[in-house]
Amino acid sequence: MREALQEAEQAFAIGEVPIGAVIVKDGEIIARGHNLTETTKDPTAHAEMIAIRRAAEVLGGWRLLGCSLYVTVEPCTMCAGAMIWARIENLYIGTMDPKAGACGSVFNVPQEDRLNHRIHVETGMMEDACAQLLRQFFGQLRNRKKKNKSEELT
Repeated sequence: MREALQEAEQAFAIGEVPIGAVIVKDGEIIARGHNLTETTKDPTAHAEMIAIRRAAEVLGGWRLLGCSLYVTVEPCTMCAGAMIWARIENLYIGTMDPKAGACGSVFNVPQEDRLNHRIHVETGMMEDACAQLLRQFFGQLRNRKKKNKSEELT
């Protein structure tokens, strides 16, 4: 999770929502990703999606059998669906997302019995550090908006 948190910090540094992900196979990190939705103007450029694409390139196929994904924030429905299709084995989450999370908060896609694959999920890994990075990012964003608004009024 430390490596995923480093990815999240990279996203933070470029003004992206600070979410990072890494994919591990046989004890080795084979892919990394951090949010790039604003940078690329691509709504699918989430940390998990980028890491999944890179892992598929490394492994030479779309089935990521035996792979574990570590992510700093609970994945959304798009990312959870991609993990199902990619056959991710384990998902390790830093902090949950009670507004849009799809791995136990709002939905629970990885454990959906009607789907053809289920993912083992563990939560709370380095939870405080992952949540703090999000709070810091959104706090700065709110402060910037307040400052801009007050400058408009003067």
